[in-house]
Amino acid sequence: MMDVAWLSDPAAWLGLLTLVVLEVVLGIDNLIFVAILADKLPAEQRDRARLTGLSLALVMRLGLLASVSWLVTLTTPLFTVLGQSFAGRDLIMLGGGVFLLFKGTSELHERLEGEFEVQHNGQKAYAAFAVVVAQILVLDAVFSIDSVITAIGMSDHLAVMMVAVVIAMILMMAASRPLTAFVNAHPTVVMLCLGFLLMIGFSLVADGFGFHIPKGYLYAAIGFSVLIEAFNQIAQNNRIRYLNRTQSLRERTASTVLSLMGSKLKSTAGGIEPPEQEAFAANEKAMIRSVLTLAERPIRAICTPRNEIQRLDLAQPIAQQHQALRDSRHSRLVVIRDGAIDEPLGVVARKDLLGPLLDGQLPDIEAALRQPLVLPESVPVLKALESFRQHAAELAFVVDEFGNLVGIVTLKDLMEAIAGEFPDEYEQHERPALVINEDGSFDVEGGLELVTLMQHVDLGNVEDSDFHSVAGLLMDRLKRVPCKGDSVEIGDWRLTVTVQNGNRTERVLIVAKI
Repeated sequence: MMDVAWLSDPAAWLGLLTLVVLEVVLGIDNLIFVAILADKLPAEQRDRARLTGLSLALVMRLGLLASVSWLVTLTTPLFTVLGQSFAGRDLIMLGGGVFLLFKGTSELHERLEGEFEVQHNGQKAYAAFAVVVAQILVLDAVFSIDSVITAIGMSDHLAVMMVAVVIAMILMMAASRPLTAFVNAHPTVVMLCLGFLLMIGFSLVADGFGFHIPKGYLYAAIGFSVLIEAFNQIAQNNRIRYLNRTQSLRERTASTVLSLMGSKLKSTAGGIEPPEQEAFAANEKAMIRSVLTLAERPIRAICTPRNEIQRLDLAQPIAQQHQALRDSRHSRLVVIRDGAIDEPLGVVARKDLLGPLLDGQLPDIEAALRQPLVLPESVPVLKALESFRQHAAELAFVVDEFGNLVGIVTLKDLMEAIAGEFPDEYEQHERPALVINEDGSFDVEGGLELVTLMQHVDLGNVEDSDFHSVAGLLMDRLKRVPCKGDSVEIGDWRLTVTVQNGNRTERVLIVAKI
């Protein structure tokens, strides 16, 4: 019958509490390895593998405690090699240490080489359940010997030892699932745990050869590393929390997608430093960036401004109207009366006037008028694209809050906002909106969108809701209409106005600061 006299002994209870704490501490390294091994199984088998392995470890430890007399023989030298005697415990420590070093090194190699998720026929290849449980049992045997010997040295009551082992194992089973989830959700923690296993394996090998390393040294090193990693996790969480406050979900999603597209372009004094390897071609990256910004770019950023609109004034003589139709390079013209560009009558398609002209008649321009969509200047490009689709429109007037015409936007403008410029035949001979010079500088149009420029030049966070072009950026920094020769410095770059036509900034030179 088991001795129960210890139940009334306060010293026994204190020893039980101390022993539970020690058993849990000694079991943490075992638990970490179980968490890493269980991740090699399908999700539905991981809990069963953890509980099976830890339950067998409990049975093994209770069995070892029940055979205390046999455990004593493990410390008796069995043979001597080169003056070094080896007992059964030494051989178990050596075997367990070598196994830990081998598994820790192989796991570390797989993760460093990116091979820890081997794919087979498009599916993740998992380890066999029996193989994982067998590996857990091997480690259980090693750690159980250490744990049981510690228990024997801490208490004289077999019942106290068994109760402590049972309580510690129950606590480990309860902690195994959240610990596994945390370890596998944080790759840096997994690498840290593998480092712990290598250190523990080395200490077991040293112990097997008779060089005992005090546990305090190991746990002090582990504790310090865990503290540093805890600070790292706190810093990372705080950074994510800060980004959540300063960036919308769409912006964070876009940043994540763009980070997956390859290394970020770096602006240097010599121009653009390309990343070592890109997952996407340059044109693909430009298109993806454009698509991801459609929801925040207002339509006024891509529309043709009112001063560039080709118009047809019904108050002019017929000869001048015909001359305007003949000289126009566009298929549609905005129709006005008496120069009132803020109150356009509509648009007219040149093809609708061709029939009467071929018949020798004067076309009725007012009868051929069409009423386009009318969109506010603040509507995002994405919503404008949806409006075009719903109304089968090809052109829209863009107006400000007072109803004044700001510009016009066409389907071609919307497509260029996604895929880049589609120059017409007459535009092929004009200077491109962005030219990269041989010295690494950039010659750009004043009307070039900042979202396009930022694909080549990192100016920092300069985009604002009140301006979206290079000229708008210069006006914002100068607080006036730029003049030829004006320069502003932004980040590592100097922007200089090279061509100014009245109030219109036509060309800007962007050079890296020396």
